[in-house]
This record gives sequence, C-alpha cells and structure tokens, in this order.
Amino acid sequence: MAEQNLSQQVAQLLGAPESNVLQSIISTIANDKECKIVLAAFPAATAAELSDKTGIPKEEVEAMLRPMFLKGLLFMSKKEGDPRYYRVKTLPQFHDSSILWKDATKEFHNLWKEFMVSDWREFGKVVEAFLPKPAVRVVPVGVSVDSKARVLAYEDVADIIKNAKNLAVTPCTCRVIDGSCGHTLEACIQINRAADYTLERGTGRAITKEEAMQIIRKSEEEGLVHVADNKQSVDHIICNCCKDCCMNWKFPNPHKFVAPSRYQASVDADLCTGCETCVDRCFFSAISMDDDKAVITAERCVGCGVCAVTCPTEAIRLKEVRAPETIPA
Repeated sequence: MAEQNLSQQVAQLLGAPESNVLQSIISTIANDKECKIVLAAFPAATAAELSDKTGIPKEEVEAMLRPMFLKGLLFMSKKEGDPRYYRVKTLPQFHDSSILWKDATKEFHNLWKEFMVSDWREFGKVVEAFLPKPAVRVVPVGVSVDSKARVLAYEDVADIIKNAKNLAVTPCTCRVIDGSCGHTLEACIQINRAADYTLERGTGRAITKEEAMQIIRKSEEEGLVHVADNKQSVDHIICNCCKDCCMNWKFPNPHKFVAPSRYQASVDADLCTGCETCVDRCFFSAISMDDDKAVITAERCVGCGVCAVTCPTEAIRLKEVRAPETIPA
C-alpha cells in the first residue's frame, strides 16, 4: 500500500481518507507544513510544543498559527499561559470553519459543493455505523407548543437566547456553497464560546438578543427548522435549516443524525379548513390530506412546529410525546 501524503492523512483524521475531493480541499487551504501542524495539534499544544512535535522552527510555527486559525484549520484556547491550539475534530466542523474563511475563493467553495454531491453520503454511511446518538436535535417553534405541554428551558429558542451571555450570527455555510434555496443567508446564531470564536475570526457579527429573536422569527416565517446540539446545554449554535441546502438532510439516514424534538404535531380536525399550507411547509413529508383535512404521519414528524406557525386557523399544535430524559445531558 502506498504511503499516504499529508493531505490524505488529514482527510483520514476527518473520516474520509478515500475522498480525492476532500484532499483537494485540504491541499488548497493547507501546505505540507500546515498539514504537519494539524496532525500534531492533538491534544492542544503551544507553539513550542508543536515545534518539538513537527521539527518546524518555533518562530516559523508561531507565524503560521494565527493564519491557520483564521482558515479554520485550528481552534485556539487562551485559558492560561501561552495560547494552545488544537485541530478541528470532525468533518462537519471543518466544513463550517473553512467555508467561512474570509479569504476563501469561489473555487474553494465549489470544491466543497462538489464534495457534498459526490462524497457526503458515503461519509455519512461510515459515520452512522459508529455514532452512539444523533449529533443534533430539532428545537421546536415555541409558539406552536400546546399550552398544556412542558417546555424546558433548553427546548425553547427564546429561553436559550435569553440565557446566552453573548451572541453572534454567521452566514449559513450550507447555503454559502449551495445557494439554491433563496432563504435567509445570515441565519446561524452562535452562542457564548462559539460567538467568541466567530468574532475572533471575523466570520460573523455580534448581535443583541432582540436581533437574534428577529432572525428566529424570520426563519420561522420562511419555514426553516431550528437545530441545535443534541444535549441539554445549548451553548454553541442554533442553525435555521432548509431542506435544500442543509448537510443534515443529505445524510443517507437523516434520522440517525438529527433527533426529533420531544413533541409531535397534532391536528384539530374541527378547526382544519383543508388549505394545505402545512403540507407545503413540511419538508419531512409528514403531512397529507384525508377528506380535506390535514393528517400527521407520526413516524415522519420531527416536532419542529414549522407547520403550525402559519396555520390560518391554528388547527395544528405540538403535543408532548417524549420524556425530558430523551435529551442527553
């Protein structure tokens, strides 16, 4: 077997060593010395430690680290002492961080677009075999939840934003490279440490809590689905996803990557006028018509509430169907 080149070694770390397109992406953004630093940057290390690991002179490493951080190849920690740098851990992380690199060219974005078409599903097949739980989950539209249901703070977008210490917004990386849907581009709300990271790199802008809620409301009007990390402490990001561009829906089995909310849509047949607005808005094909009334297919519904937001007669509400314990700590 031929020895792997450095870009292929980085591609292997990201989970797609056989992807020639990913190797092209890596070689476009990182030269051989930068690849060596990426390979050495785990666990987090100072410039001096990375110099020892790679054999690259310390002064040269120091000059490379900031540009590598800005390109999305490395994260940076400033907790104590000298800054420590560590590599991106996953392919989705690298996707998001590198696409927002301020000096990224159209050709670079086109490589990512090619990867999403040619290799993303194959990458997904490998990942789903090892994923212990879905990585992200749907967060319901708050106004769509039945008043009798329990809504926990980490399930309510408004509460998540209210409790955030700082916020930023970035362009949706999926829409940046796909660009086919026409939905709001500036739609990914970065929270706390993710906001700090965004502002440090200059890839987004700081926003107030009211501005964040305006983005949320606009996203709901457009029929976008709120998606956050699949855990009880939402302190990273709220994505507002569409069906056309979002990487999560392009996996072979999206339900293995995206957990539903604890809720499910329910239709009051007496209030339903059969307008079919909800049918058009649901991109999970969870709503059909029967006798001019909307009917929910339970196994398809992810409990996002997008259908309920624009129901003219308020015939659809979200009912609690799963216990709070279904959301990992």
